[in-house]
Amino acid sequence: MNEEILINFSPMETRVAVIENGMLQEVHIERNDHRGIVGNIYLGKVVRVLPGMQAAFIEIGLERAGFIHVADIEPKNGQPDSDDVAQLVREGQTLLVQVLKDPISTKGARLTTQISIPSRYLVYLPDSNHVGISQRIEDETEKQRLKDCLENYLAHPNALLKETSEFTNEGVIVRTVAEGVNEQSLQQDVDFLRRLWRQVSQKIATGTAPQIIYQDLPLALRTLRDIAHPQIEKIRIDSKETYQKAIEFVNQLVPDMAAKLEHYPGERPIFDLYNVEDEIQKALGCKVPLKSGGYIIIDQTEAMTTVDVNTGAYVGHRNLEETIFKTNLEAATAIGRQLRLRNLGGIIILDFIDMHDPEHQRQVARTLERALAKDHVKTKVLAVSELGLIQMTRKRTRESLEQLLCEPCSSCEGTGTNKTPETICYELFREILRAHRAYDTNTYLVLASQAVIDQLLDEEAHRLAELEQFIGKAISLRLEPMYGSEQYDVVLR
Repeated sequence: MNEEILINFSPMETRVAVIENGMLQEVHIERNDHRGIVGNIYLGKVVRVLPGMQAAFIEIGLERAGFIHVADIEPKNGQPDSDDVAQLVREGQTLLVQVLKDPISTKGARLTTQISIPSRYLVYLPDSNHVGISQRIEDETEKQRLKDCLENYLAHPNALLKETSEFTNEGVIVRTVAEGVNEQSLQQDVDFLRRLWRQVSQKIATGTAPQIIYQDLPLALRTLRDIAHPQIEKIRIDSKETYQKAIEFVNQLVPDMAAKLEHYPGERPIFDLYNVEDEIQKALGCKVPLKSGGYIIIDQTEAMTTVDVNTGAYVGHRNLEETIFKTNLEAATAIGRQLRLRNLGGIIILDFIDMHDPEHQRQVARTLERALAKDHVKTKVLAVSELGLIQMTRKRTRESLEQLLCEPCSSCEGTGTNKTPETICYELFREILRAHRAYDTNTYLVLASQAVIDQLLDEEAHRLAELEQFIGKAISLRLEPMYGSEQYDVVLR
């Protein structure tokens, strides 16, 4: 598989595109004025404890207070293990917290006291004695090798760090990219993380809440740490300055990747290489066409995302069952890509076309699993429900592509639909009748959009005349070009 990463830098934002076999699979966007805060560590202050919700609000210096659930609060020394938030935190208390999820919509950031700091191969756990291995590393021999290597090194801190008592309680989680990595590279990662945690600890000791203690890397460097893997062939960067920072970063953390970095000086915008701009625009729509002629509809709401599969114009060559099966197979692959591309998270309901053949059902499920296996974000797929729906979850830490680039329509207020001109006409007829019963006036003036005025002068002209006759008052019309399709006013004159 041919894979590469494109990094587009501008003074306003950084964008990253992950390309597989010439097709866009993921896009990540970070705007300088609205950087994501997942992974940031704050010295926060408890402003409200909610025993009924077993949660608390933490002021961390942002527009909205962060939210922490009791399950994300690690008991400190002397505190009993408890599922009662009131026993673990109190109002006014200073608390070291880390952001699990960015603020999304009206919700504040989701927080935890279980601090972790990632590097290339490891995630450092300063308050744990645990060595964990990524579940995506399947070889048991390799798992044991990695565990033995790190347990031995953690038990004997590097003498260069001198104050070994600082690291008597520490643990790590081995990331997927560490598979096959030599012992020296893993130990270098541990030393890097220890030095970083020492700097963080010094800030904690002198800080006052609310205050940011540690900020995660910018998107370009985060990409090299978290997304790039040994199978990536090229990483092209269109900014000379960003390229130089990337070279310095990989030389420190993963020197083998330096050869894959490439400065892109071309006059043609880097995102035009694989039609990335067009693919981003398509990903903001709800309809995804399939090559067979079928299509899927993706409907994203605050509560969940639903995906509906349809055969469309595809009729197959043999029978209906074959048509349905082929459409579902193609849709399963497309869904895996769309979830990554749109960065959809939370609860996701997949409505494939009903299949009666159990073998067809199994093949579609396996195809979906293979598509999701490429996703570096954690997913969980449940069994098919009694209604024939597949329920799944995808970990949500940042805003989706739509939430990042779009806002609710000011006209439809996010519903995705507008009332018809006919409906608006009937609403203003009722408004005139209410005003007629409540007030004594000579005439009425209706202010409305072009579509509503046209409806009143054409299809509804006879009903307007009947209403004038019924109330015994004249009704005049005036176009307001700035009015939205659902906006109108009835003025008493």
